[in-house]
Amino acid sequence: MALLLPSLLLLLLHSAFAQPFAGFHPSSKFRPISFYRGFSNLWGPQHQSVSQDQSSLTIWLDRSSGSGFKSTRPFRNGYFGASIKLQSGYTAGVITAFYLSNDQAHPGFHDEVDIEFLGTIPGRPYTLQTNVYVRGSGDGRIIGREMRFHLWFDPAAAFHHYAIMWNPDEIIFFVDDVPIRRYPREDGATFPVRPMWIYGSIWDASSWATDDGKYKADYRYQPFVSRFTGFMIGGCSAYAPSSCRPVAASPSGSGLSSQQYSAMRWVQKNYMVYYYCQDSRRDHSLTPECFS
Repeated sequence: MALLLPSLLLLLLHSAFAQPFAGFHPSSKFRPISFYRGFSNLWGPQHQSVSQDQSSLTIWLDRSSGSGFKSTRPFRNGYFGASIKLQSGYTAGVITAFYLSNDQAHPGFHDEVDIEFLGTIPGRPYTLQTNVYVRGSGDGRIIGREMRFHLWFDPAAAFHHYAIMWNPDEIIFFVDDVPIRRYPREDGATFPVRPMWIYGSIWDASSWATDDGKYKADYRYQPFVSRFTGFMIGGCSAYAPSSCRPVAASPSGSGLSSQQYSAMRWVQKNYMVYYYCQDSRRDHSLTPECFS
């Protein structure tokens, strides 16, 4: 019996922190598309490589440049996902991002919804940052709405699927079909309503990405490489007719089911490491949704 106790303890620990079953798989509603069917290079073409079958993309950062890509169409709602594998080892200061934005259409006054991986140092986990900007920095301030996580797996060990679902009433962030954050629409002032494009990039953000800039990008470890595959896009483009309906976030169509909420609470209880509404250093008069 004594010999079984360590094994039983490990089993219990694994069960406590194993990924929960959310009961609904939004990614199963879509088929992966080829890169060039939905995207094109935005910058750093010499630091970007598309697989022969166009199913996968590799982008990298070195001392000379990073790289980025952009969807060929803007969207007014939808499901936007990709499977991503990050680089292991020293990646401090480096950001790999998959996000929605209209910054090129509305410079200085844009909307943005981010999934960002903040680079790290060996022995410490990656941080996944989700963020929402609304009408950007038109008054000279950038008001971020960050929620950050240390994931229940190593995102550099294998591909995992990350997605943003943006509908008229909510934004939901998913990791492997598990909702990790829901950002509801309180009013038009705190929710993005203008069409956005889908972007991906890798770039040097040494000034803030890792421990508020304590650790910088170290180009002795270059190139820093990120891999994307399993691109999924579904929803209403900016040019779609008014009859186009948003993608369902749950079996009921909108909102999250009770099982999805339970899974999301599990993630936030065990893996959330920062939430802007709980940051006493922030001026929450700029983020009124924190009081709702």
